[in-house]
Amino acid sequence: MGEVALPLSVRLLDGAAGFSYAACLALFFRPFVRGRGKRWKKAAPVFFSYLFCWFCCGSLLPQAFSIPLMALFILPAGDMAGIERTSALLLLLFYFCTKICAGLTVGSLYSVLDSCFPLEAVPPEMAGLRSGVAVALLLLVHLLLLGALLNLLKRQLLKRWFVPDRRELCYLGILPLAGILFGRMVAGLLFEEKDGVLLLLYERHPGFLLLVPLLAALFYLGMLFATAFEQGMLRLREEREAAFVQRQQAQAIRGRLEEWERTNTDIRQLRHDLRGHLNNLRGLAQGGHYQEIDAYIARMDAQLSGYEPGIQTGNAVTDVVINDKRQQAAQLQIDFKADFCYPSSKGYDAFDIGVILHNLLQNALEACEGVEAGQRYIVLTGRQKGAFFLLEVKNPFAREAALEEDGLPATIKRGEEPHGLGLPGVRRTAEKYAGEMEITMQGQEFCITLLLQEKE
Repeated sequence: MGEVALPLSVRLLDGAAGFSYAACLALFFRPFVRGRGKRWKKAAPVFFSYLFCWFCCGSLLPQAFSIPLMALFILPAGDMAGIERTSALLLLLFYFCTKICAGLTVGSLYSVLDSCFPLEAVPPEMAGLRSGVAVALLLLVHLLLLGALLNLLKRQLLKRWFVPDRRELCYLGILPLAGILFGRMVAGLLFEEKDGVLLLLYERHPGFLLLVPLLAALFYLGMLFATAFEQGMLRLREEREAAFVQRQQAQAIRGRLEEWERTNTDIRQLRHDLRGHLNNLRGLAQGGHYQEIDAYIARMDAQLSGYEPGIQTGNAVTDVVINDKRQQAAQLQIDFKADFCYPSSKGYDAFDIGVILHNLLQNALEACEGVEAGQRYIVLTGRQKGAFFLLEVKNPFAREAALEEDGLPATIKRGEEPHGLGLPGVRRTAEKYAGEMEITMQGQEFCITLLLQEKE
């Protein structure tokens, strides 16, 4: 290989490596960009920040400062992509640790193959070409291994993605940081010159051929298992909180149910006393006591004012929930329509259905508050079809919203609480009945559909 071709090949390989590593980083960040659609464009700042650091700063600063420098540039790029600062820092630590672990593994594998299958000597003009081909193959294998490891780590993170707080960042970031420092230490010890001869670490200490990739694998598996453990702890905390909230909601429903039963008892008593009231009114009319009649009727009207007939669903629990929400909707000038019939099958727990209705209708009420008066509505339907119970709630919404990867809605504007705070709990309750929850948005209408299967 000529004197001009060799530097050109080195630059081409360096450029290909920079573009490839930047693409791996952007692909790793892409699923965690906020919102749906155009995620490639939002992840572009991460890609170009890495390229800038690779080409412009990599040759100016010592290797030990390259990762902190990249972090300084990539973290603001993560902000532009809509990724929280703690999330971007954790993803960066995971990426660089995985990259170093893959590099150590490939380097050890190359040393093993080189010692087992030594190459024959070649003329000087061919040595450069062979070295270039070897470096290109090493780069390709490293990229393939890096891509596979990042994909496995990304899939684990997406099983239950969460924005880490500072405590979780410290807990999850210690291991990848230790892996990065280990890789830098091995890189510093990789070459040593003795008596004018350049010696490799693996030639001086052959046992490191097995020890280095083993430690690299342990660092990577440690990241993977620590993430899974933290996700499990978070899921456990959420289930406990959801169980507490459901108990509170069930207690509130029981309290309202007792009030409802007392009201029904009063209504039955009033109907029983109605004949006596009519006889009293007849006696007052025959005696010509018309003023007393007006006062008597006024007292009866006041007594009856609290007994407005409500929606009858066929179950006392759902009667309480739906009528409570109907009264709240009337106060907010929301047109409330309900075509709900409680399933006749005994395979459903009334309090489970009540909790589902409470959460769905409460979310619908909160969404309608942001809609102009006159355009507010809630449509509730519930019907049993064979062994299934179909429940649907429709309402308008005014805020900009999108569906996330898990199918749940979230607002795009920062600083706002997402619409659907109780939807994860609704989904968990639906799963008790081998059910499914589907969320659709058409224009400015939000629709949640639940399909529940009766328990045997």
